[in-house]
Amino acid sequence: MSIIIDSELCTACESCVAACPYGGIKIIEGSAVITPDCNLCGACVDACPVEAITLERAVYVDKVDKKQFKGVWVIAEHYAGQIHKVAYQLLGKGRQLADILKTDLTLVILGTNFDDSLSSFGDYGADQVIYVASKILKHYYSDIYVNILSELVTERKPEVILIGATPTGRDFAPRLAKRLNVGLTADCTGLEIEEETRNLRQTRPTFGGNLMATIRTPISRPQMSTVRPGIFKASKEIKRKIKILKIEKDLKETDSVTKLLKVIQKQKTKIDLEDAEIIVSGGRGVGSKEGFKILKELADALGAELGGSRVTVELNWIDPDRQVGQTGKTVSPKLYIACGISGAVQHTVGMENSEIIVAINRDKDAPIFSIAHYCIVGDLHQIVPILTKEIRKIKSED
Repeated sequence: MSIIIDSELCTACESCVAACPYGGIKIIEGSAVITPDCNLCGACVDACPVEAITLERAVYVDKVDKKQFKGVWVIAEHYAGQIHKVAYQLLGKGRQLADILKTDLTLVILGTNFDDSLSSFGDYGADQVIYVASKILKHYYSDIYVNILSELVTERKPEVILIGATPTGRDFAPRLAKRLNVGLTADCTGLEIEEETRNLRQTRPTFGGNLMATIRTPISRPQMSTVRPGIFKASKEIKRKIKILKIEKDLKETDSVTKLLKVIQKQKTKIDLEDAEIIVSGGRGVGSKEGFKILKELADALGAELGGSRVTVELNWIDPDRQVGQTGKTVSPKLYIACGISGAVQHTVGMENSEIIVAINRDKDAPIFSIAHYCIVGDLHQIVPILTKEIRKIKSED
């Protein structure tokens, strides 16, 4: 795409300059000029009163026969012989999408020694498992994954592909999309089907989390999305009779351009936020690093994990791995206690699926109250110690 400015029509009224959020356009010598900061958002096009600015888009001419593409695929990943939990979460959402599309749901896994566990995926909604087996696939190799998956997709033509937005998924998903010459919507928080067109509506935060964008790919197939762990819920249903297709691959280390030297298993000293059942989280309203001590006391009393918003990480009040939100972790605990958190979309997108949300904030108009199940208006420095004291009292009585 490119921005075209007709200097003869331009009146240098500066409407485009005022509309641009990035400083991507300036008035120079009586005419608007595009600067290197332009990101092709098109705001200037709509703002120009004399239609002197146009957004020229490339025409996609290599149309595909969409009728050839059927089925919803979930690409699973694994580590140390365990399937990542996001695969089960995506099966839950994938089942919903497949039912609307009236098609099958398939789990695709590349690995080894999974023969005995494949039938269990029928409990989570899968109709079929495609299992590509090789001893080399005990570990993750980006280029091998892309080569195998691109062959499978080209041959079998799924309509929708869902991938976890984990470090592994974020590595191979864009490479696979490039190989297939299709688009990829990353870090989706919502997925819906347009029944008439069979287009997948993929919603994700954009512009630093200040806006939610819904993206469609009406021309190309398959439609690909990555989804962060914790966005959707895994759901067991009546056991389905599942079809298992096993593909044996004679792979060697030399089939990859990379060489795996050693696998280092990091010792965990605390529970991952994604696995926590209770989280006590703090925001700017906590006031200081010292202020987090009372939140830690509440978390200890509840047997909870401590979390925080992005600003608390930037201010070095908590560790980066404790951040909840768009640029941190996505969580869905049974109980989420938000202390001094205003409720900006950058944060709420990472915790809005919690079963119960308790918000403590002195601002009665704080956006967090719009999604909280229980709202406490007041000073957290007074309220949190009282909560901690009462919880300890109840536990001591038990």
